[in-house]
Amino acid sequence: MWKHCIAVTLFAALAGTSVGALAQGTAQPGSQAPTEPPPTTAPVTQGAVQWELQVMRDGQQIDAFHGTTSIGQAHTDTHHKVVSHNVGCKDQPAGSIDLSRTITVSPLQVRANVVVLSIDTQETLENDAAPSTPEGCRLPPQPRQVAANHPGLLVPDGQWVTWQIIDQHPSLAYRVRATPAPQSASAQ
Repeated sequence: MWKHCIAVTLFAALAGTSVGALAQGTAQPGSQAPTEPPPTTAPVTQGAVQWELQVMRDGQQIDAFHGTTSIGQAHTDTHHKVVSHNVGCKDQPAGSIDLSRTITVSPLQVRANVVVLSIDTQETLENDAAPSTPEGCRLPPQPRQVAANHPGLLVPDGQWVTWQIIDQHPSLAYRVRATPAPQSASAQ
């Protein structure tokens, strides 16, 4: 008899909890009540991330970097492009300029379907306009140094995210995509 009383009391307590939860706004089947966000998962701080970075100048891809890097580590890569221009009134070749670009990518953590990257960049690029002498003779475009840092770029798993470095003259942006690496991938 006492087991039956405990079972009835337990059933009544559970039923009361369910009714109380419904009264507090928990969605009922078929209702359109807002749902609460899923519980947050702890960020992953071990493993590796596969990433790609495209350098976009005035909407055109001019360079690309990629790698697989362990979370908490950094991957640095430098690309060089040597250019020379015809200058002067006789349009003669001038000295060369090394347009170097150094990118450092550091995966910081992986949260629920989001990779957090720290990115540092230093590059030399040419201005769009080439100056000329008062006589109208061409001079080479002036190189300019650009340095930028993003301490925590949020990249949804497998999707492209754009980080605008310079708005215009020239426009410079980085397109970044990242995803957690398979367990068997080796980190660089």
